[in-house]
Amino acid sequence: MTIDTCTDHHAQGNHSDRPDPVLTPLTRGQAARLISLGLSTAARLGLDVMYEGGAALVPVAPSASSPVLGLSNLARVVARYDEDRWPALVEEHFVQLQEKLREGPPLPPTDPERDLIQRLVPRDALPTEWTSGRPDFLPGLLSVPSTTEDGVVTMYLDPTDFGLTWSEAEQHGLTNLRCITDHVEYLTQDELRIAAVTGSPYAASRALVLDTVLRESLHIETPSYGVLAGLPSRDLLLIHVIEDLSVIPALGLMLNLTARSHAHDPGPLSPDVYLVTQAADTPWTWHPATTPSPDHTPLRLSSQLQSLTQHLATRESPPT
Repeated sequence: MTIDTCTDHHAQGNHSDRPDPVLTPLTRGQAARLISLGLSTAARLGLDVMYEGGAALVPVAPSASSPVLGLSNLARVVARYDEDRWPALVEEHFVQLQEKLREGPPLPPTDPERDLIQRLVPRDALPTEWTSGRPDFLPGLLSVPSTTEDGVVTMYLDPTDFGLTWSEAEQHGLTNLRCITDHVEYLTQDELRIAAVTGSPYAASRALVLDTVLRESLHIETPSYGVLAGLPSRDLLLIHVIEDLSVIPALGLMLNLTARSHAHDPGPLSPDVYLVTQAADTPWTWHPATTPSPDHTPLRLSSQLQSLTQHLATRESPPT
């Protein structure tokens, strides 16, 4: 069983105050302390693990039943607290994990039509053999059927285990995703307004049913010029409804908010901001809002957003 995503970890060296390259947003010194706390807590709980680099504690004697204890999301959680609270937070995390391991893997849903909820997951967080042939919803993000119980989300990558095809499971998952109630806060700066959709571990996944979010949570039918959308982490969906050329400063604010959440919050998904539009009677289309410059200068507007801003500029220009 693998919990969290594992990447390579470099030696701490003599730069303990520098950002850690793996356990973001911790410094190297903080990352070393978290690893030490993880090892001592795991040993106290009877888990025989070691640290060999990456973002995980691995079993000393690997076996099919031995857990790999991911540290990436735990690092993002403890970073929000003073370090004197870290031992209790690590203890709580590992105790909850151990309880789940003792319970064994969850059973397939008895009523998939009612229980499945579609969820966005980074492709690189899942084994390649489970995801090959599955299309991305957005670059690097897959839409996967899941269930949730007592705060634990379980993903199902082979719906035939409970008698469904992938498309049938996805349809049930999207139907139930539409039924989730959002909590919406509005972030304002000058005259800019960004909707932050939160309130559930499926908040970012609600991007899959953006039309429902706009209609039921933001009380907007079909925005004439589309929206900017960011899904930086699993618990956050950012939306700006495009009305005029304020979309340009709104994009700057969205990029900052998205980058910060993607770097610091548990469950990172995408650091990018998207332009989402819909022509009459067609599905929503997602385009990157920016494109990188080859010489590493600041990001530029994508061709789609550039065309939209030119249209907005023409519409707002006074008659000659």
